[in-house]
Amino acid sequence: MRVAPLVAVLFSRLRSLAACLGLLFAVITATPLLDYWTAALSTPLNENDGGVLIVLGGDIVSPEMIGLSSYWRSCYAVLEWRTGSYDRILVSGRAIAPLMRDFIVGQGVPSQFVQVENTSLSTRQNALYVAAILRGDPGRKVLLTSDYHMGRAQAVFRKAGIETTPLPIPDAHKRLANWAERWSIFVILLQETVKVAYYKSLGWT
Repeated sequence: MRVAPLVAVLFSRLRSLAACLGLLFAVITATPLLDYWTAALSTPLNENDGGVLIVLGGDIVSPEMIGLSSYWRSCYAVLEWRTGSYDRILVSGRAIAPLMRDFIVGQGVPSQFVQVENTSLSTRQNALYVAAILRGDPGRKVLLTSDYHMGRAQAVFRKAGIETTPLPIPDAHKRLANWAERWSIFVILLQETVKVAYYKSLGWT
């Protein structure tokens, strides 16, 4: 077997791979692709008249600490509450919801107005379990979650029988301003796109 031709083929393929990675790096860091992608996964921000503010849990760092997406969702929930438009806040997500509740209460929201759904392990379960809690409640429902998550979340809630007013927070859009975070956002958007397709294939949206 001649080694030289195999080595040449290997180097040729490595060069092609390096060129592709270089192009991908340029697209992710120097073009608005991720901004457009985030917008495609989100929904328009609508005016709302209050009611129940449904806040979906995000990531968790440890049993005692919320992650970045959970932090931003909690912050915006507090800001929304301070408008005086809401009857109560309902935070949904196993393990993360109590931590987010504690953060929200720590920012001055009275604890009696913050309800927790501490069972759901997915967006679909968020919708199903929140629907059970709010069954018979005729009031307005406002759904708060990260921008890239909003499109799928609202569709899942609608499928579960809850019509919501979307309140997408600028999670990915805010972090995309820092080029060092663009790769992590790229991974998040890729994962969310796969989840959108998966949920649609199962008829959950």
